[in-house]
Amino acid sequence: MISTLSTIRWREFRPGPAAQLFCALGAALAVALFAIGPDRLIAQIEGERGIPPIASSTDIQVGGIEVNVSADSGEEARAEAWELAQKKAWEKINGPPMSDDAIDSMVSAIVIEREQIGPKRYVARLGVIFDRAKAGQYIARADGSPVSRSAPMLVIPVLYSGGVRQVFEVRGPWQRAWANFQTAASPVDYVRPTGSGGESLILTAGQPGRRSRIWWRNVLDQFGAADILIPVARLERQWPGGPVRGTFTARYGPDNKFLQSFTLTANDSDAIPEMLNRALVRLDGIYRRALAQGLLKPDPTLMAEQEAFQAALAAIRAQIPQETAPEQPTVTTNTPQQTTEAPTPETSVATYTVQFASPDARSVDAALGAVRSVPGVQGAATTSIAIGGTSVMRVTVAGDLDSLAAALRARGWQVTVGSGALRISR
Repeated sequence: MISTLSTIRWREFRPGPAAQLFCALGAALAVALFAIGPDRLIAQIEGERGIPPIASSTDIQVGGIEVNVSADSGEEARAEAWELAQKKAWEKINGPPMSDDAIDSMVSAIVIEREQIGPKRYVARLGVIFDRAKAGQYIARADGSPVSRSAPMLVIPVLYSGGVRQVFEVRGPWQRAWANFQTAASPVDYVRPTGSGGESLILTAGQPGRRSRIWWRNVLDQFGAADILIPVARLERQWPGGPVRGTFTARYGPDNKFLQSFTLTANDSDAIPEMLNRALVRLDGIYRRALAQGLLKPDPTLMAEQEAFQAALAAIRAQIPQETAPEQPTVTTNTPQQTTEAPTPETSVATYTVQFASPDARSVDAALGAVRSVPGVQGAATTSIAIGGTSVMRVTVAGDLDSLAAALRARGWQVTVGSGALRISR
């Protein structure tokens, strides 16, 4: 009898989605160990792979400014070219009309990407870095409204070259271009993985083809992101040592949706890095426009399990007043209506992403303390800490995003509201 009952219970047992995922991963690892051996599996993780992204400062960097100036001497031509580059960079970020001295006071550095100095001529491609504390107040409202920043977006740069597609399996030029990209000036919050260690096994070229929301949710939680961006580069060499044709495609979301595609050409293999940098700037522009059009919102299906849990929790809370109501049988007819109406306007519990500047460890504690002190906040924990950059925390609050933003503004924080996320600063 006991054996029969245990058999029936085992047949009726159905593991949850998370348990099924972990069981599948364990089975896949066991098969890999048995089929190819532990030495070869370890070799896929170890070795020289992965390029750490540069630490993007909070300053605003504008690159690719072409200048060609002639003067009485090379030094004078260089000084005039740098002044001209500052004006062009200020116009490129839609800054308001200002004097040359005012623009110069907001410049913190000039980056020389390429230069040629002659006796009376200066030809170069420069980058200009503006101090965000000084320039941000002018460009934040270039169109009359504050610039909103996107939710954290995980970047998976896929490269097709020589008939092989790759992401982090080797140190490729496409990954290097994204690692060297200054993301501070973009409203898109790019989350760029390093690609070393086990990340090369998780983020492969086949990952964008997956549709499992459970798998994507686990991957995004690991990197503290809310959605996915998939910039694809396909390099086609016309002949050995000849031109290289690059086709670049901007995709996004767990369903690998198409945004836009374009084509560039490099004269030879040595010009490929420059072509990739130009393509990256255009891709950033495509993602910026998509953000302005409301396309780069976190996919709601990625949060389906959490929403189902919150709905079940709300149903349980709604049943609690009904169980306690019979304890007061002498109350008049108006009183039960008031008690039943009380739970109807209850606030739903939601989880949001909050980005904050973290120049040091003390600023992380200050931001966490400020958010946790807001009425209705049930929990706040960091998911990504970047000392000297922008850190991310996940906040669970009983209320909507606007009420959380209003409470933080009342505490002296500058708040920018995005799609399902906040960005706070002092």
